[in-house]
Amino acid sequence: MVAKILLVDDEPAQLELLRYNLEKAGFETILANNGRDAILMSEEHEPDLVVLDWMMPETSGIDVCRELRARADMRFLPIIMVSARGEEGDRALGLDSGADDYVSKPFSPRELVARVKALLRRARPSLLQDALEFAGLTLNPQTMRVERDGHSIHLGAKEFRLLSVLIERPERVFAREQLLDMVWGHGVYVEERTVDVHMSRLRRALNQAPAGEPPRPDIIRTVRGTGYALSRPSR
Repeated sequence: MVAKILLVDDEPAQLELLRYNLEKAGFETILANNGRDAILMSEEHEPDLVVLDWMMPETSGIDVCRELRARADMRFLPIIMVSARGEEGDRALGLDSGADDYVSKPFSPRELVARVKALLRRARPSLLQDALEFAGLTLNPQTMRVERDGHSIHLGAKEFRLLSVLIERPERVFAREQLLDMVWGHGVYVEERTVDVHMSRLRRALNQAPAGEPPRPDIIRTVRGTGYALSRPSR
């Protein structure tokens, strides 16, 4: 999977510089030259990370950041704020508005690419790692292969995506609404019950043991009235 980066800046030269360096580093880029377009493109393209300029006319980067954070489906979207305002108070304001990182201009493209990779490594590790492992379970996002205790597990597309979300943040509880947005996409009407159906299929596939062996311990935890988490089985 290739990470999609939304670049937002009202200066064409700066936007092109960012685009060139991030695509050279292997990322896919989406461009917006104002705050309103940035919000619309976030909805349409569902980026994995946003690089957001502060100083833009009409709708500032601070306003964009706050609006994105106010939306349930974008609450955890990684955001890097970029600004020529380098004072400590400005940095604090940028982070308080919801940004995950703050880069002061001028900066080197190499530094920004490193910041992007570091933030994705924390927020979306499956986009940068060859494989994710948890409690004997291995998921390789590049080959779309899943194994448990060395045995291959065959999953449907939605079940694979659900597992990808859960294994990125083991032990964290994801609400059904969050899973709908992250797996089916924002703005797609699907009943929350659909999550339960696909999660049941995922649980059945993960727990099925090879012939002659007892069922594997359940590693999907259901939190009644909330959602699901990937958890180590209780002994």
